[in-house]
Amino acid sequence: MVNEITKVAIFKGTKVRKTIYNNEWWFSVTDIAEALTGTDRPRKYWNDLKTKIIKEGYIELSEKIGQLKLESPDGKKYLIDCANTETVFRIIQTIPSPKTEPFKRWLARVGYERVQEIEDPEPATKSTRALYKAKGYSESWIEKRVRGIEIRETLTDEWKKREVGKDREYAILTAEISKATLGMTPS
Repeated sequence: MVNEITKVAIFKGTKVRKTIYNNEWWFSVTDIAEALTGTDRPRKYWNDLKTKIIKEGYIELSEKIGQLKLESPDGKKYLIDCANTETVFRIIQTIPSPKTEPFKRWLARVGYERVQEIEDPEPATKSTRALYKAKGYSESWIEKRVRGIEIRETLTDEWKKREVGKDREYAILTAEISKATLGMTPS
């Protein structure tokens, strides 16, 4: 499902076009190349980078990049190479530019934190609560949300044991739990 509206994110003064595709954000790869390298030929840079990435063994690249219609500065829509967030992060790792170093350090830190969370999930739980609090949710809402997640996992584990359900049934279950605990359904 494609959202026909092209949104624009601003990264250090450079516009990066993005759109919703298959229920996730996809970003213009050439806009990202321009933002992170300062090149005045972002399409040429991206073509050279694609060749380099493939030579390094990232053979799934063609499967991970899609051409989506995005609005250009002239107001017309053109097919542009786009990638989802995960693929964009992978591409950023291959760009040799000082502007990419903060991203690379951040990705390394997040990766390290995930490995730590696997060993001890408690910090992840505290982090989740802190994020909800930073977003302005009340303590009672946070508690209900955390309990709702726990209840859903318990129920879905039970469903798996009994070999019941598909994605639709899980979505219905999540909606019912959210409605009962938070008074709202996810959309």
